[in-house]
Amino acid sequence: MTKATKIKFVREYPINASAKLLYPYLSTPGGLSQWFCDDVNVDSSKIYNFMWDGRNHYAEMTSYRTNRSVRFLFLNEKKMHTADPAYVDFSIESSELTQEQFLKVMDYSNEEDLEELEELWDNLMQNLREIVGG
Repeated sequence: MTKATKIKFVREYPINASAKLLYPYLSTPGGLSQWFCDDVNVDSSKIYNFMWDGRNHYAEMTSYRTNRSVRFLFLNEKKMHTADPAYVDFSIESSELTQEQFLKVMDYSNEEDLEELEELWDNLMQNLREIVGG
């Protein structure tokens, strides 16, 4: 069995919404389930269960800075850490020059097709922009 090589996908998306407005959509189950996945639950041990197409994907929020950034580190099916874990990282950044807000996405995953990944994130960002009015 060959180990899949992970790729790091990084993009900045301009978004017309304040960090305060945006942050709950990146960090709470209710917010994330509106644009990022089909559903999200968090159990008593703070393990997030992201559901896509009826499949569970467990993750841990490994870092967050309120109204700034959040990172979800994905676990295996047994909710255990793996050697080279996939993760998704959201950070809200603003340009002091233009006062524009950006959502920087870092997706470190097994997805081999970069174009497919780009299309996926473009669509997700479109969903998020429609929700926050940005």
